[in-house]
Amino acid sequence: MTMWLSDTQKIGVGLTAFGVFFMLMGVMMFFDGGLLAIGNILFLAGLTLVIGGRKTLNFFARPQKTRGTICFFTGILLIFIKWPIIGIIVELFGFINLFGDFFPVIVGFLRRLPVIGNILSAPGISKIVDRISGQRLPV
Repeated sequence: MTMWLSDTQKIGVGLTAFGVFFMLMGVMMFFDGGLLAIGNILFLAGLTLVIGGRKTLNFFARPQKTRGTICFFTGILLIFIKWPIIGIIVELFGFINLFGDFFPVIVGFLRRLPVIGNILSAPGISKIVDRISGQRLPV
């Protein structure tokens, strides 16, 4: 079964990808606040377009995700007020708390890619990636 994306969702995927790109560039440019701020705005806009406004609000408002939501948005606020290093650390902590449940799915997808899959399945790296993503192999 093929999953079709609407035009709005396609734009959302693009905005999310550009958001991640700008955030990575902001970190590589020694925590440039402008690039990090643009990346955050694009990421949130893309996420909203991909899953919808109501589902986005429901995702961030879930009681079990309160700590992650507070940290994520506090980190964004710190980046906006020109404290990028502290802001990205707080935002990363919130991001891990919010999206940590998706890491095993992401790792499973990456392992099926041609080049990256071979790297992630190497004996030494495989154990580290499994521990980080929380995957446990059946005994």
